[in-house]
Amino acid sequence: MTKTIKLILLAICCMAFTVPTGHTIYPIDGYSYSGIRRLKHLQLAMFGDLPEVKLPAGAYKGINDIQLNLLSRKQAATQDVLVENVALQKKIDALFPRLDKSYSVTILDITKPDSLRYAQQNETRGYQPGSVGKLVVVTALFTQLAKIYPNDYDKRVALLKTKMVKGGNWVLTDEHTIPVFDINTNKLIKRQAAASDVFSIFEWADHMLSVSNNGAASVVWREALLMAAFGDKYPTMTQEDADAYFAKGPKNEITDLAIEVVHQPLRNLGITEDEWRLGTFFTRGVNPYVGSKGGSIGSPLGLMKWMVQLEQGKIVDEKSSLEIKRLMYMTDRRIRYAQAPELRDAAVYFKSGSLYKCDKTKGETCGKYKGNVYNYMNSVAIVEHTDGTKYMVCLMTNVLRKNSAGDHLALASRIDQTIRSFK
Repeated sequence: MTKTIKLILLAICCMAFTVPTGHTIYPIDGYSYSGIRRLKHLQLAMFGDLPEVKLPAGAYKGINDIQLNLLSRKQAATQDVLVENVALQKKIDALFPRLDKSYSVTILDITKPDSLRYAQQNETRGYQPGSVGKLVVVTALFTQLAKIYPNDYDKRVALLKTKMVKGGNWVLTDEHTIPVFDINTNKLIKRQAAASDVFSIFEWADHMLSVSNNGAASVVWREALLMAAFGDKYPTMTQEDADAYFAKGPKNEITDLAIEVVHQPLRNLGITEDEWRLGTFFTRGVNPYVGSKGGSIGSPLGLMKWMVQLEQGKIVDEKSSLEIKRLMYMTDRRIRYAQAPELRDAAVYFKSGSLYKCDKTKGETCGKYKGNVYNYMNSVAIVEHTDGTKYMVCLMTNVLRKNSAGDHLALASRIDQTIRSFK
């Protein structure tokens, strides 16, 4: 896609996708709506005011292009949606030999909502979800927002945009960098999050999903926890109020509430404890304030249940589901599964996660993303092609002593070819 075409597309988006208040909505053209400064940088780059940001063609969608795909099936129960399609299952079995228990997958072709195709393999096997668990955190956030403002979605968005919160020790430590854009100087730097950082909740959520920052995930979970603890007093609570809450404890009660905040929305969606749970925050700086409980686990079936209900508009409500889907839209960079060349022109709503442990005393090859004790890599993706092909995938693997990013990319290509072969 040439720079000229990009500029034309963005100009059209900015003219066509304007809400009644006069604010445009992200992804790229949504700084006014969300206050996410990273998007202001992208917008200036698209107009040529800053050095060009190289994004895949499928990352230039406007607001009207991002919609929920299964609203027409909203009344359908998840178990009635996830019914094996014999033809697709046969093809998926050929891609994933059942003898290999290091791979698990669920795939749902939603191209035709009234004629869905589903296939699965090792779908109930539990894996450490890693950063895919951040989707649980964003679900908790929107659940608590709805409790504070049950009848006013605009106020929920306003709170996300205007409530500025400090990272504190909760962001410590994480090797993932965050983009920090100064709208006055137009300077962008990428660095690790610092305890002194202050961002809006919207920006922390964006850091959590767009660059998978662990510190940001802990902050967003913290804010969802505080929303549950303070209720309708949360919008006006101060940093001192928050500090006092965690200082007074008791820690075990705070931990119980933190776990309930992330788990109950999943249970309300019919996702069981064995299918998906999150038992610990993402950074060690949290340890003085909140404990861990129950461990973390994810399964391809549990994650697919979540994606189905996202597309049905059941994650809190339709507007919340759509907002979460927008936050999943990859406008930073695509990695692993989402990097497959077949997906370049497609819109991809994506989250990846990994966790590995390396024991070099075993005398085996191991290292970063090449753990020999465990080596989890997980990908969740909603793919929407320009020809109308749409499908969802959850791929979870535990292949020891090997960086599975290449496998995920290769399988993404083969799954895409398989789904499109039905057309």
